[in-house]
Amino acid sequence: MANMLERNKKVKAPQKTMQDHAEDALYREVWEDVNNEKTQQFLKKYGRYLIAAALGIMIIVTGIQIGIRAHHAARMATAENYETALENSDVNALVGISQNTDGATADLALFQAYILDKDIKKLEDLVANGNTAEFRDLARLHIIALRGDEMDANAVAEYLHPLETKDSPFYYTAMLTIAQKYVAAGDHANANKWIDKITGDPDAPAVIRADAETLK
Repeated sequence: MANMLERNKKVKAPQKTMQDHAEDALYREVWEDVNNEKTQQFLKKYGRYLIAAALGIMIIVTGIQIGIRAHHAARMATAENYETALENSDVNALVGISQNTDGATADLALFQAYILDKDIKKLEDLVANGNTAEFRDLARLHIIALRGDEMDANAVAEYLHPLETKDSPFYYTAMLTIAQKYVAAGDHANANKWIDKITGDPDAPAVIRADAETLK
């Protein structure tokens, strides 16, 4: 058996004759013709769909690229306009930015316009139409600072009710403001409820907690 295997290893592959090479060439030519014919048939049948799909992809990709560039350019232009308006203390320009942009950018521009001209209507607009909860809450606190003396403690608590969530960055400030209003009104029972809520919260900022302690 071993001798047979050794002999088989030494057997050389027969060399192809001219006829064999000619048959191989003919086979390849026929195979290529068949493939080409199938390809042509496929393209003839589905070519329009392939072209439409390719054009669709090109349009989508081009549109996305244009959209990204336009969005980036618009953001850059808004930032430049905002900086210019601040440098010039241009209230009208800031109001224009707030009306022609969206999100926090619009809210920031409108709040900055209020800082410049102290027009409380801008704060009221933020409360009613602000894009972000943070600026709506900030506007409410500023309105209380301006009009709190005209409101009783219960009205202040009700107005600041939207801030009674830890999602608001002004959660503790709002509670302290309400407590101060009740103390000023001589209603220590209600004031202590808010004070205890602050002092009993381990997450309350130290400064806010200290201010609440002084109200007792």
